[in-house]
Order: sequence, then C-alpha cells, then structure tokens
Amino acid sequence: MKTIKTVGVVGAGTMGAALAQKFAQEGFNVILADRAMNFVEKGINNIKSVLTEGVERKVFTADQVNSFLSSLKGTDKLEDLKVCDLVVEAIFENFEAKKELFTTLSSILRDDCILATNTSSYSVTELSAFVKLPSRFVGLHFFYHAAKNRLVEIIPGANTSEETIELTKRFAVLAGKDAISCRDANGFVVNRFFVPWLNESVRLLAEGVASIEKIDEVCMKVFGIGMGPFALMNATGVPVAYHAEKTLEVFGKLYLVADALKVQAESGKIWPIGAMENLPVHEAAEKQIRDRMLGVIFFVASQLLDEKVCTATDIDRGAKIGLRWRKGPVELMKEIGEAEVKRVISDLIKIYDMKMPVSIGADFWKTESVKVTVKNDVAVIQMDQPESMNALNEQSMSQLEACFTKADEDANVKTIYIIGSGKAFVAGADIKFFVKNIKKGKLDDIQTFTAYGQKVFDKIDNSKKKVVAILNGLALGGGLELAFCADVILALPKAQLAFPETGIGIYPGLGGTQRSVRKIGKGLGKYLIHTGKMLSSKEAAEMGIVDKIISTDEMFALLSGETKLPEIKKSPLNAHWQGISDFFEKNSLQDFLSRNYSNHSISKEDAEKLLKTMSFKAPIAIRIADKLIDEALGCSSELTHLKEIFSTSDALLGLTSIGKRVEYSGK
Repeated sequence: MKTIKTVGVVGAGTMGAALAQKFAQEGFNVILADRAMNFVEKGINNIKSVLTEGVERKVFTADQVNSFLSSLKGTDKLEDLKVCDLVVEAIFENFEAKKELFTTLSSILRDDCILATNTSSYSVTELSAFVKLPSRFVGLHFFYHAAKNRLVEIIPGANTSEETIELTKRFAVLAGKDAISCRDANGFVVNRFFVPWLNESVRLLAEGVASIEKIDEVCMKVFGIGMGPFALMNATGVPVAYHAEKTLEVFGKLYLVADALKVQAESGKIWPIGAMENLPVHEAAEKQIRDRMLGVIFFVASQLLDEKVCTATDIDRGAKIGLRWRKGPVELMKEIGEAEVKRVISDLIKIYDMKMPVSIGADFWKTESVKVTVKNDVAVIQMDQPESMNALNEQSMSQLEACFTKADEDANVKTIYIIGSGKAFVAGADIKFFVKNIKKGKLDDIQTFTAYGQKVFDKIDNSKKKVVAILNGLALGGGLELAFCADVILALPKAQLAFPETGIGIYPGLGGTQRSVRKIGKGLGKYLIHTGKMLSSKEAAEMGIVDKIISTDEMFALLSGETKLPEIKKSPLNAHWQGISDFFEKNSLQDFLSRNYSNHSISKEDAEKLLKTMSFKAPIAIRIADKLIDEALGCSSELTHLKEIFSTSDALLGLTSIGKRVEYSGK
C-alpha cells in the first residue's frame, strides 16, 4: 500500500500552521501553502515561535527544532503541491471558498494523492462534488491546538474508497493522532454535542439563571474540566461557536442559535468573565445548570447513537481526547443511571419540543477497549483505549481475553499480533482501581483482578499460535508483563519500556518477576525491576527484551499480512549489559543493603549509581520482588504476597504520588 511521505497543508492560519508543525515534527516533508507569501511567512513564524518556546521548556532540543523546520517549506503557489501524497485543506469555514479551492487542487494534484478537508461543519460528500476523484477525498477534522491535541475525526464521504480510508487511518497513526471514525453528518461527533452545550450555556445566561462565572463554575465541577463553556468560547473564538451552531440548526429547535450568542459573535468581543472566588451558592440555580447542561449532552449523544453516526466508544473518546473532559458523555450516563438520564432528557425536550431518543440504556452504552480483526491467517488484537494509555482494568482485561480467545480458536489464524493505539502499547494497570480499593479496604478485589489477569496472561503465554507483541509506544508495568507473554517482541524506534512498580510502592504482579527472568535472565530481570529504569527500544533490544526494532511501514505490512514475520537472530549481550547482569546475579539484596557487594563487573561509580536509584524505591516492594525472583516458583507465586504489599502505607503513598519523588518508610 502507498506510503505517505510528503504532506501539503493549504491555509497558514492558526489551524493550518499547527498542522504543518505537527506533521513536520512527526517526520513528514511538509509544504504549507496560502494565497500570499505574507500569510505563509506569518504561519511559519508562528511555528518557529511555538517551537522556540518548546526548546525553552525543554520539550524539544535545538537540533530537533532545526530538523523540523528543515522539513517545512512555504509557498504561495498551489502548483507546488503536486509532489504531495496527501493534502489537507485548512482554510476558513466558507463553502464557496472551499469549493473553489478543491476545483483548483483537482487540476493540480496527482491522481494517487489523497485530498482531505478539515471542515468542522460541511458535508464531506457535498464537498466531494467539486473534486475530480471523490474516491480519494476524505474528511480529516483536527482539533485545537492541532500540534498538541491528538484527536482527529476521520469522515469518509459517500464515494471515499476503502483504500483511502485505510491510508488515512495509517496516516493518523504516523502523525501521532488518535482517530475516531464517523458517518458524514453535520457536526460529525464532537461538535455535534459540544457546540450545543456551549449554546445552552448562553441560553442559561440570557434567561437569568446565573452569571457567566457561576455557569462556568458549575460546568467545571459537573464535567471535570479546567475551563467552563464561556472561557472555552473565549479561547477558541466566539464566532467559531456561532457559525458551528448555525450548521447544526437542521437538527431541530434545540440546535437553534441562541440570540445572545449571535449578538456576542457579531460584536467581535469575548465574553466578560470575572473572578470565580466566593460566588454565591444558589442550589436551585446550580441544579438547573447541571440538569440543562447534562441534558443537552445526553440528548445529543443518544441521537448520535440513534442515527448510527458513531459508536459509544467514539463519543467518549472524542470528549476525553478532543475536549480533555475527565469523563465522556456515555461514561457519565452509565454513572448517573438510566432513570436519571431519562429524567434530565425528558425535562430538556419539553422545552424544545424534541423527541426522546431510543438509544438510552446499558445495551447502547457498551464501549470497546480492546478489538480484534482477522485477515487470512493473521489476527490483530489492539489495546484500544488511547485516552487512558490503554491501562489495564477489569473491562479491558475481560475484552482482551475474549479477543484473544476468538483469535486463538480460529483454525485459519497462524499469527496473533498484539499492539496498542495512541502513545502506548499498555502503560500499566489502572492506578485508580488500586487506590480506590485500598482506601475502601477491598484488597480481595485487587487479589481477584490480579488472579484473573494472570489467568488471561497464561492463556496468551501458553497459546500454540505464534504470538507477537509490537510495542508502539510506552510499555509499562502490566504492559511489559503482557509483552513478555509473547513469543516475539518487536518495537518501534520511539517505544519505551519499564517496570516502575517498586518506585510506586508495589511489585509486578502479572508474571513480571518470572517471565522477565525467562526472557533476559535473573541478573537483568532484577535490574529491570529493582531500578525501574525507563529503557529506550534500542536499550531493550541490546538487553534481549526486544527481538527486533521495526519501522512503522514494516509494522503496517506485518499487521496487514503483506509481509511475514522477520527472522529473529538472538545476539549476545554487549559488555555493558553483561556487566550489569553479572552485578545483579552475583550479589544478593542483602549485599547491596549492607554495601558489602562485589563490583568487579562494573565500575564502583556505576555500582553506586544503581544502588542510589534503588534507595528511592519502596523497600518492602523490592524485598518481595527479589524473593519472588530468587524462588522462581512461577507466576502464581506473585499472588501470595499481594495483600501484604497493598496493605502497606508505602503502597498507598506511591500509588497516590505518581510522578512525584516520595520518601518511603518501609511500612
């Protein structure tokens, strides 16, 4: 399948410049085009400013920024885009302007070039009427700020080909984006529920229910967000909200633009927002704000499901990634319950004379965190919850078992690939689950979950099929334990691996103390667990954890069945890793603690650095992990100390202090 290497962006404004920056950062050759060079230069200068700020904040190095900028070219001639494999239109939301642009681009671009529109409101199918090859036309709706926000909505038009859709999905991965797919309908997924939510806040203000500040405050609390609707409109542009809502009016009275929003947008002014401190509390007003704002979200989300625009998973993912909400609409509906959801929707639709949606209830609120696809003799299991870094929880573990069983029992399947979506393969277990149950004294629930997880991992480990883990990003804790169940571990160059458990007060409990030793030996197994060091894919390959580092193109070819698994040749450890292996193999934990160790295999300085790193870890966790490794009694032995470790104050301290340096008491 075609590889996308050169990307064009038309429109050098805020969105276009951010897209050009992101694509350059991800290794594409980028051409940023606009109708005049002064617009292009302004866009590129904005990119330089953002990247310079990134260097100051140590997000990028100066060399990285120079590399990004060397991949970026500006032009005011659309003809320069004929070398592109993909072109993204990112001009202002005006149908006639887009129509004219697509007509012109169609006469310039190669027939195999994909043309995408970043429209947030117009029909992709209607726009495709002005494109020479509608089969190569697709909607790619990115979100503000596009260089940082990972969400993209992929919207096929009525004539978009399957190849174009597949290439677009691959491009989203390569561009560092988390994609949701939806049917071509006004507002697509996120704007369909988000913009009416903004509009409803303006109605509440106009009706005198509460002040701007109070409405924002209540919404921040109810939806778990950092900015309320008025602050958000100020950040993204009040006219943007107005024009987006206008395109949704086709859906009925609820969607009609609030008069006050129209007035504010046409004034060119932002909403006047004062301090939120010491706001008066009016319970009736707070309840009205809560009910109306939840009602809009629940109503529209249910409509989306009725109309089969997208899945429940897409709705929540859009809210969590695109809008950075702590909980998505479907998750909120599950939490509140069917009866309460129907009550707030009923109250809302009485105001706007709308019909009650059908898709309300548990049967419609099922979300997918793991998925499996089978093509010929290849099965691909994807850990698919990028909004939570694919963290392992009760739902994902259950779905992993179901997906793996389906692939394992398929007689045609010979190879099973396990991969993650987004930035992670699997970034460990769901920490919130552990904290919640520790605080409630429900250690049995932790024991039950871990025992079940071990059962699922054993099934993967013992499969007679060839199981391959592809580490596409972070593989931490339980994620690395999952990878160790595979026969072969492949990794992308940017993958990172670690067992951080002893640094957060616990130890690996899903087979990590046993399978790591089987893969890389006792010495390096102890090094991995006792230090919690984050490894690059290169370091992991040198240690023997990763069998081969592959490119993204190689990954796609393997997953599609276009190529077969590469030959794996095991290389001996280099002197550096052999020395560390010997150091941990030939010294006991007591030798380390008493400083009575032998360091003939590494320098005294390196030995002291390793011991200093271990000194910051939870002592009980390291002691138990060391004991489990030495005893080598199998994965189930990890369950025997589970309640002991989760009942320690160190465990609660570590699990509630992720990312912070803490001092453990050994209790």
